[in-house]
Amino acid sequence: MRCYCVTHHGQPLELLERPDPQPRGTEVLLRVKAAGLCHTDLHLWEGYYDLGGGRRLQLSDRGIKPPLTLSHEICGEVVSAGADAGLVPTGTTVLVHPWIGCGECPTCLRGEEHLCLKSQSLGVVRPGGFAEYVLVPHPRYLVDLNGLDPISAAPLACAGVTTYSALKKLGDRLQQDPVVIIGAGGLGLMALEVLKVLGGKGAIVVDIDPVKREAAVAAGAMVAIDGQADDAVKQIVKATGGGARSVLDLVGAASTATLAINASARDGHIVMCGLMGGEINLSLPLIAMRPLTLQGSYVGTLSELKELVQLFKGKTVRAIPIVSRPLSEANAAMEDLLHGRVVGRTILVP
Repeated sequence: MRCYCVTHHGQPLELLERPDPQPRGTEVLLRVKAAGLCHTDLHLWEGYYDLGGGRRLQLSDRGIKPPLTLSHEICGEVVSAGADAGLVPTGTTVLVHPWIGCGECPTCLRGEEHLCLKSQSLGVVRPGGFAEYVLVPHPRYLVDLNGLDPISAAPLACAGVTTYSALKKLGDRLQQDPVVIIGAGGLGLMALEVLKVLGGKGAIVVDIDPVKREAAVAAGAMVAIDGQADDAVKQIVKATGGGARSVLDLVGAASTATLAINASARDGHIVMCGLMGGEINLSLPLIAMRPLTLQGSYVGTLSELKELVQLFKGKTVRAIPIVSRPLSEANAAMEDLLHGRVVGRTILVP
C-alpha cells in the first residue's frame, strides 16, 4: 500500500510502499476513505511541543519516533478482521475513535483511554490515515456512520469530539451566557455547530485572521473580534456584558491564554484545548480572588464520540467547510495548514 510518512521531522512527508496490513486477533483492517489534517499533525511533523521559555517536549522523549504515518481523523470501509474480532460486517463505512490506550489500566477501565499514559493512538503512536489502509486494534473503536458522508464526518474524530467534550465542561453556562471561542479554524467552526446543538446562547469568536472571522460570522457567530486589536479585551468585555463567564481557547498560545484571563468576568471558566505553546505568568492571588477556573481538555472519550455522531445523524448540525484533496497532495496540504491558508478542514482521500 501507499502511505505518506514523516521520516525526518520538519522535512516533507515521504511516499513509502509497504505491504498491505493483515489483521490478527481482534484487529480490523479498513480501506481509508477520508483522512483529516489537524494542527496536531503539524506538531507531530515538527517533532516537539513548545513549552515556553525555550523548553520543548520532544516526541522522542515519549518514545514516538519516525517513521510516522499521520492523521487521526479517519473514516474507512471494513475490509477484513482478525479471528478474535467477532462479527464485523465487511463493506461497512465507519468512523474510527483514534484515542486508544492500553485497555488495562484504571484510566482505560473508566472509559478514559484518551488519558492513558501508555497511549496507542492512531496517527500518533500507531500508523494513521495517510495511507490506503489502516489497522484498528479492536472493533469497539469503530463507529458506524449509517449514511453520513465520510469526508464530512472524518473531523468528528478530533475537531468534533474535542470541542464537544470541552463545551460540556462549561455546563449550564452554555445556556446562560455567550461563550467566547478563541480560534476560528477547524475546531472553532466545529465548536460553533456543536454549541448550537447543545442549546448554547451564542458565541463570540476571536481570531487574528479576517478571513476566518468572516467564516465564523457566516457560521453564526454573534460577533467576531480581532485578537490582535489593541482593545480586544474591551471589545470582549462589552460583547459579553461585563466580561466572559465562559471561554474556550482552541489556540493555546501565550497571547490567547492571557487574553482569555484578562477578558474573563469574576467566576470566569476558561477551558483550554489548543497546543500552540508558550507560557504565561499568573498572579496567583487573583485566581482565588476573582475567582477563575482554568481547565485543560484533551480530545474526548469513545462514548462522547458516539454521542456526537448521533447528533450529526439527527441532521441538527451542519458540516464545517471542507477542502477535499487527493492523498498525493499531502505535502501541499500540510504547507497550506502551516501557513494559515485553510478555512475549516482539509480531508485527504487515497
